[in-house]
Amino acid sequence: MTERPTGQVPPGPGWYPDPAGSGRSLWWNGTTWSGYLAQPAVAPGRWRPLISPQTPVYNALVWLIVATPLVVVLLQAALWNPVPRLVYVRGVRTIDPFSVITPGYFVVVAVGFLAYAGTIVAAYFDWKTLDRAGVVRPFHWAWTFLSLGVYVIGRSVIVRKVAPGRGLDPVWALIGVFVVSLVISIAHASSMTQTFSGLYGY
Repeated sequence: MTERPTGQVPPGPGWYPDPAGSGRSLWWNGTTWSGYLAQPAVAPGRWRPLISPQTPVYNALVWLIVATPLVVVLLQAALWNPVPRLVYVRGVRTIDPFSVITPGYFVVVAVGFLAYAGTIVAAYFDWKTLDRAGVVRPFHWAWTFLSLGVYVIGRSVIVRKVAPGRGLDPVWALIGVFVVSLVISIAHASSMTQTFSGLYGY
């Protein structure tokens, strides 16, 4: 089916009457027909029709977004384990800052920025994937600038509306990731606290 929606200028993405005359609406992604039919026919932009049960709602990108906090925490625990040492400054015993602010610290900071940028890029392409799959007005990728959690939750809510019974798995996975990340962070912080306390003989 190659016929475009009626009009001189190709319209934007949306649901349009099936040119084959099925009486249903067909998703036009702005360039080609998707092949997904809405049942029954709907007016463009009025609401979000259901997508086909065979349409995948998960992809590697959304799982990458969900896993990012855990990856960052694991790298932090692996790369930044400073061994503080004491120095005397004007007769006062204090911690040498260069024994704490190590190259590993700067690597961890850089990884954090790269992970933040990576989730934004992944959210954009995930958003485009959902759009091509026929999800009308998928949750916008730009919310990732605020928080990847906001994007994952918003995405899941919209997908749940157009694919009943599906769509919430990333939310549950994200909850699990946050819990595990929190446990690892607490354990790492506790280890560092003990190291610093032992240095002063507490």
